[in-house]
Amino acid sequence: MLTDAAVRKAPAAAKPFKLYDSGGPFVQVTPGGSKLWRMRYSLAGREKLLSFGAYPAVSLAAARDARDAARAELRGGRDPSLTRRQMRANAQASDRGFEAVARQWHALHAPHWTERHTEDVLGSLEKLVFPAIGGIDIREITAPMVLEVIRRIEKRPALETARRVRQRMSAVFVHAIGSGLAEADPAAIVAGAMAPMKKGRQPAVVDLESVREALVAAEAIPAHPVTKLDLNRAGNPGGHFV
Repeated sequence: MLTDAAVRKAPAAAKPFKLYDSGGPFVQVTPGGSKLWRMRYSLAGREKLLSFGAYPAVSLAAARDARDAARAELRGGRDPSLTRRQMRANAQASDRGFEAVARQWHALHAPHWTERHTEDVLGSLEKLVFPAIGGIDIREITAPMVLEVIRRIEKRPALETARRVRQRMSAVFVHAIGSGLAEADPAAIVAGAMAPMKKGRQPAVVDLESVREALVAAEAIPAHPVTKLDLNRAGNPGGHFV
C-alpha cells in the first residue's frame, strides 16, 4: 500500500516506472518528474486504462476515492472511462468549464486587441492549456493543477511563454470571479513557484505594433497621473503627448 510520502519523494528516472497502491491504482512517474495516476481494469474481457489525473493535484486519498467510484461503476455494468469522459464533456459544454470561460473572456477582449495578439492569446490557450484542464469546472481547478500546466511549458524550455500563459490563465480566473463563476484565482498563487528567469537585458521592442500593445497595457494599469505621463512621453520621444 502506498503512502503520500512515498509518492511525494519518488524521484524521476531515465525510464518511466510505476508505484502501485492497493486495489488497482498506480502512479506512473515519468522521466520529466510528472506523477500520473492510472488504473487498469477489465470490462467485457477487454483490458482498459483509466486516468485519474496528476499528483499532487490529485492526492492519494482522492485517487482512492476515484478507484472506489470506478469499482462502483464496474459493479453496475458501466464503463468508468465513458462516465468520466461524459462528465468532462458536460463540464466543457457548460458555462463553467475552463475552456468555455476562457473563450468568453477572449471574446470580450478581442475587439480591443490587434489581430495578431488576439490569435496569439487564443492559440496559446488552445495548445498549452485546454488539453490539460479545458474540460474541468473552473471552480474545481486548484493551484497545483495550474502549476502542472506551467511546469510542462517551462520544461520545453519556454520560460517567457510560461509567464505569459500564467498571466492569461489568471485573467480568465479574474473574469470568472467577476462573473460569479469562481471564487479564487489559483493562477495568481503559483506565480511565486515558477522557475526564475535569468537576469540580463530583455529583448528590445522594435516594431510599432508591439509598442502600441505595451502602451495600451500600461494605460490599463492603475497608476499616479505623473507616472502615466512619463509612460506617454517614453512612447513618444518627440515630446508630444498622444
